[in-house]
Amino acid sequence: MTTPALRLENLSKTFPLGRRLFGPERPGVRAVHPVTLEVMPGETLGIVGESGCGKSTLARMLVGLLPPTTGTIQIEGRALDNADPAVFGKRIQYVFQDPISSLNPRKTIRQIMEAPLKLLHGMDRAARAKRIAEIFATVSLREEFLDRYPHEFSGGQAQRIGIARALAAEARILILDEPVSALDVSVQAQVLNLLADLKARLGLTYLFISHDLAVVEAVSDRVAVLYFGSVVELGRAEDIFRAPRHPYTKLLADSAPVVGRPLTAPEARETELPDPLNPPGGCAFRARCPRASDLCAAKVPVLDGAGGRHAVACHHPLQD
Repeated sequence: MTTPALRLENLSKTFPLGRRLFGPERPGVRAVHPVTLEVMPGETLGIVGESGCGKSTLARMLVGLLPPTTGTIQIEGRALDNADPAVFGKRIQYVFQDPISSLNPRKTIRQIMEAPLKLLHGMDRAARAKRIAEIFATVSLREEFLDRYPHEFSGGQAQRIGIARALAAEARILILDEPVSALDVSVQAQVLNLLADLKARLGLTYLFISHDLAVVEAVSDRVAVLYFGSVVELGRAEDIFRAPRHPYTKLLADSAPVVGRPLTAPEARETELPDPLNPPGGCAFRARCPRASDLCAAKVPVLDGAGGRHAVACHHPLQD
């Protein structure tokens, strides 16, 4: 059996709120509930959900920017921790949502590109110059850009530089956190095509995080749907979008604008996420769900069939 490129086991994150001056200590805010996922080599796993559902918190734990509260991260069967950040950098890299602000404005592109080559791989000047030239050719950027500063580039060019910086570390797994949401539509297509080409040529594995269902459907092999910090549906992309089983996934799909379809409010009793300081009991989606019952208030649904083709965490899934 092939070893997963990335495996998360019971990975969670709780942010402490600090102590009260008087009274009992306040419980922390759980941004990500225990998540267990596997991503196979060469696969693109899309992660979708509305703002505040825990997508970016999960991504930051995967690259060591946030320490997990519980759980483990394994890359190619090897458990990682924060003891040596360079180990993270050589195996997994992050591509940020805002390409301009992710680049140091005080450094030239050459200095930005040289940092991972020096710190992670200890390359000398000649080796760095050769490697940077190879990477820039791979992402279709001209070498004359190397002596310019980040503010001199368009969003699409800056995102290509961000991708090139991730490739410089020679990581096999890229965490793509809303990588095209800040770009014009025509530029989005160029960046998505570049990512698909890099994946095929270099054998990369992607976690593609987005709230744009059309983009996720186009690029993903499988999709995990997050709601209030928990995975509520997991399956192949074509199954998720053709026949969603969780009412929340259907709500997301019905809320996405489609050319030629009138904009109508989707069927839901509430529109907001629950209060993270006062989380509800039972199913977190029940206040918004038209199928909610007393069982939903009493018992937290479990993601069933996670090892199969299409798993859902719902007491009353669609199409049952």
